[in-house]
Parts: sequence; structure tokens; C-alpha cells
Amino acid sequence: MCGIVGIFGNGDVNLELYDALTMLQHRGQDAAGITTCENGLFHQRKDNGLVKDVFHTRHMKHLVGNVGIGHVRYPTAGSSSPALAQPFYVNSPYGICMAHNGNLTNSAQLHEHIFKSDMRHVNTDSDSELLLNVFANELQSQGKLKPGADDIFAAIERLHGRCTGAYAVVGLIANYGLFAFRDPLGIRPLVYGKREGTGGTEYMIASESVALDTMGYELVRSVYPGEALFIDMDGKLHSRQCADNPKLVPCIFEHVYFARPDSMIDDVSVYKCRLRQGEKLAEKILREMPDHDIDVVIPIPDTSRVAAQSIAERLGLKLREGFMKNRYIGRTFIMPGQKQRKKSVRQKLNPNKLEFQGKNVLLVDDSIVRGTTSGEIIQMARDAGASKVYIASAAPEVKFPNVYGIDMPSAEELIAHGRTVEEIAEQIGADKLIYQDLDDLIESAKEGNSDINHFDCSVFNGEYVTGDVDQAYLDALNAARNDNAKDGKGEGPESSDLIGIHNASAAR
Repeated sequence: MCGIVGIFGNGDVNLELYDALTMLQHRGQDAAGITTCENGLFHQRKDNGLVKDVFHTRHMKHLVGNVGIGHVRYPTAGSSSPALAQPFYVNSPYGICMAHNGNLTNSAQLHEHIFKSDMRHVNTDSDSELLLNVFANELQSQGKLKPGADDIFAAIERLHGRCTGAYAVVGLIANYGLFAFRDPLGIRPLVYGKREGTGGTEYMIASESVALDTMGYELVRSVYPGEALFIDMDGKLHSRQCADNPKLVPCIFEHVYFARPDSMIDDVSVYKCRLRQGEKLAEKILREMPDHDIDVVIPIPDTSRVAAQSIAERLGLKLREGFMKNRYIGRTFIMPGQKQRKKSVRQKLNPNKLEFQGKNVLLVDDSIVRGTTSGEIIQMARDAGASKVYIASAAPEVKFPNVYGIDMPSAEELIAHGRTVEEIAEQIGADKLIYQDLDDLIESAKEGNSDINHFDCSVFNGEYVTGDVDQAYLDALNAARNDNAKDGKGEGPESSDLIGIHNASAAR
């Protein structure tokens, strides 16, 4: 999971790219990068770290040009080499830079084909570099000295025929303009907006609408599944549907955890969706605990706060901030290794004991993945004096790994894999555990957009929407993602098997 942004402006766009990346920092905290283009020359800065740490005044002075792209990388297991920071670059044809959010599921085949047929060298195990080289080869094969919008769209159309998986992309072609496209299922989000300036219309393309809001861009709409945009150097916007059978099947986990609540994704308000999640979960709590003895509802910061608000209102209970958050600690969901995750939970959250002492508390979380964080938090609540600790999850049981760009652990490390709800509750130390029903989550997320009939819910139901994920793929994924492999203690699969797995475990 990453954040991407592209801007076509009337003046230097470096500062706006920086500001947009800070608004997307929640989507990636491991590395950041910006590439701008001026008179056909690319200027780039990328490195490991947060946006504020990667870019200093001396770097910003160098990043000149009225068109540029940016990327924040999701911190996952595997290598954190600066070489894996994006955007990536190839010099042929024309000079192309690209930033990618998602994961290709046929990377092993692509890697072999790019080498043997396209005769291109891939220098990292990132599928983002594969995607860039596929696009570059398809554009070069047209043999045009000066490509136009039709040539770029034709290259993206052929790319759709070669690449499977999830991908939302922004890119630059030196001297020609800014492009963007989304996979035929629209799994990963991508929106665009415009702003009228004295020098003409300016455009921004980003993972989430919140990046547009803060810079005064008007949200036009989401990029459609399979659609491509191209803004030429004269500032003219071109768009075309480049996929044969596009269908909107977005990742539902964006609404559960990743996206900011003030974003619109595919015309659905993330904030309103999370309110609805809380309302539906409250109804289930009342069904399972009609004579409940809950005294107070306490959200686990930050993503669950909106759902917890709805739950408290529906149950007629007080909502209290029982945990104070240290905002300088990364998201524990994506911390490699159990020891590091446990340590980070205690550093990240500190209980406000007055809200726990002698009370029966209902903790609300957005989801429960490994269960490590939940178990630590429940124990913290008991240590703070809680009489009983119930926990409600705004998402259903996470039972399967994600293959579309989220570094969820191997199935064997997911606490819900192979366990009943009662067994999970005992494992994490809860007096009672209530999960959201999948049908209720889907209803919460689709309201507002009648075009959404299905979501990628693979982490909950094991149904992988691209149709190309088999057990062999999942076995290789398991070997790459389990904690032993992340700690360097496991043998893991052969390196050739890891091509395509490493997007989630190394590239993003």
C-alpha cells in the first residue's frame, strides 16, 4: 500500500507535491520520492524516511519544473534499500518515470518475458519496476519519434493485456507530459481534480481526495477502472478507457483501515462509511448482548474512532478517550516481527486509568489481524483497572493474506485463521469478542455509489478477484511473509518464486 500523486501546474510544483505527500503519509512511512520535469530534464529526490525527513530546502531548490510526480512507500518486511524508493526511471524510450500503488500477481511470468522477449533489465525485485518496463516497451514498440495521446493510450491498453493484479499509476514522459491509469478492476484508489489558475487549468491526480482538498483543487471524479489520463505539455487533458472489460471492484480494506476519513473513494465518503460500520456493528452487539453491562465505549486510536462514535450513540453510552496516542510511532499493523509490534504498542498507546478503573469497557478496533496489538491493548486495559474488557471489530475476521499490495502476514499468522470467535477471544484475553458481519461491511461501503456491486474482500473470504491466485502462489507468499522469513530465520522460497511476492514484502 502506497500513496501516489501527480501534478501539472503553471509554475514549479515541488512544494505542492511535498504538501500532497504529507497528506498521504498515512499510506506509506518507509520512503518518499519526488520527480519533476523541466525542459525535458528529470530532477529527482528519494530516500528512506518520512516526507519531512527526506526533503530539505536544498532538495526542494533542485526539484524545479511545472510537472511532477511523488510517492510514499508503505513500510513492509524485506529490504528497505533506498533503491526501492519510488518513482522509478527508465531512459528509453523518451525518458519515463513512474510511481505505483498496488501489486502485480503475475510478476514471475512478466519478469521472464521482459528479459527474454523485451530484452530489458530489471534491477530490483519490485514489481513497480516491472510495470514501468512493460509500459516503456509497449510505448517503444510503436516506433514513434514523437508520441501522442493515442500512442500512450495504446501502450496502456497492451499493458492491461500483459499485467494482472492491482495497480494505480502516475508517471512522466520527458517533454511530453503526465499520465495516469488504473487497473481494469479499480482495486486501488485513484482520483483527479483541477484548479483554475492565471496561466490556465492545473491538474492533480492522487490516491485520495484529501490531497486535492488541501491544495484547493476541485475533485472531478475517481479515475475509472481501466481508464487512462494524459495531460500533454500544452495542459490539455486526454482520457480513454483502455481495458476491454472494466469493472469496479475496489479494495474494501481502504474503508476499514487505510484511507483517511476525510477522503472520498469512488464517490463514497470514508467517514460516512465508517459511521455506517459502527451503526451496523452496534445492532449486532445488541443482538448478541441484549442485556449488556457495558459502561463505556473506548476507541483504539485512530481509525476506529468514527465507528466507535456510532456504536456509543446507538447503545446510549458514553464515548471516552481511554488511550492517549504517541503520534511519533508508526502503525503497528505493518511492523515486522512480533517483538517489535509488542514493543511499539506500549510505546504508541498509554491508558488513561480514570476511564478504566472499575468499569466494564467496550473497546472498538477497525480490525484484528495478527491479534498481537489487540492482546496487548486488552491487557493494558486490565492493568488500568477495567473489571471486564469486551472488544468489537468494525471488520469481519481477517483469515486470508492480501495479494494486492497490503503486507498482511501469512495465513498461519492471522489470528482468525482456523480459529472460532470464542477461541480468538480467549487468545487475546477478551471477555467477549464481536466481529462485523461481511454483508454489513459491504453494505456500509457501497452506499453512495450504485456502480459498486462487488468489492475485493479476499482477506475476509479468500476470494481473489483477479482469478489468478492459486495455492502455489499463496504458499510462496506464506514463505516470504511469515515472521521467520522477515527475521531472516526461515529458508523461504527460491528467489525466482519471490518475484511478484516482494511488492508486498519489499517494494512497498
